[in-house]
Amino acid sequence: MRVKRHHNLKGIVAMVPAVALFTLMDAGLKLLAPHYPAMQVTALRSLASLPLVLALVAWRSSFAAMLEVRWSLNLLRGALGIAMLAAYVFGLRQLPLTEAYALFFVAPLLITALSVPLLGERVDAARWLAILVGLSGVLVILRPSGPGMLTLGGLAVLGAAICYAVSAIAIRIIGRTDSVESLMFWLISLLAAGSTALAWPHWQPLRAADAWVIAGVGITGFCGQLGVTYAFRNGEASAIAPFEYTSLAWVIGLDRVLWHTTPDRYTLLGAGLIIASGLYLVRRETVHAEADVALGEVRLQ
Repeated sequence: MRVKRHHNLKGIVAMVPAVALFTLMDAGLKLLAPHYPAMQVTALRSLASLPLVLALVAWRSSFAAMLEVRWSLNLLRGALGIAMLAAYVFGLRQLPLTEAYALFFVAPLLITALSVPLLGERVDAARWLAILVGLSGVLVILRPSGPGMLTLGGLAVLGAAICYAVSAIAIRIIGRTDSVESLMFWLISLLAAGSTALAWPHWQPLRAADAWVIAGVGITGFCGQLGVTYAFRNGEASAIAPFEYTSLAWVIGLDRVLWHTTPDRYTLLGAGLIIASGLYLVRRETVHAEADVALGEVRLQ
């Protein structure tokens, strides 16, 4: 139990900055979305990160070692990644960033639900309660007549959330045998190859003004993916997933600065519930980890 909680804390420490980086990446994707087809934006995100992934493999491993992987699950992650990014970019084109994120917050609940039958993880009542409080915040943001729920953009983001949840479970399974480098290498490589092939018939010329955005998307996407892969590989999916909620604070700020969109009182109330549940979860994991360490020290005396 002590080792499990220690791993959960390591995963959480990796997940929180990774979520912030992904928020910056998503802002870049939204900036690119009006100028290029959704599949081309998916390809640009992958191609921009690929050189960094190749450098990581050359530094920490070898390309020969990349062949020793579980091919079926890696191919599944690649297909899910292409579908997720293309659907998400399509949704970003139509929705404010805050609304898109609120819909995407369905993913942590799906991850938690799937972790029980597929991973055999145990989710205790206190964690379920905190997660449900966070999800109630999402419902407050959307409201029964939420404008993004029944639009094509809203449905696309919900589809992206489902792909993300299944991919997160796959990371947890593959991570038992495959290295972080191989998980990163094959995901980005498959994303780059698959999305480029699908986007090529409708490829639009790149604008010089977008070069810095594409570079930023590549860097933040690479660093964020590295953090998420490490988090889900080391910690319980049901403990790590709720920290997706911390991105809401970032996305509200970006919506205000870049698109001059101000969230209404319902969005702020929902954000408060979501952030409060996340803070409770990290505090709870910290307290239990400290208690486990103290108990271990007593036993060694």
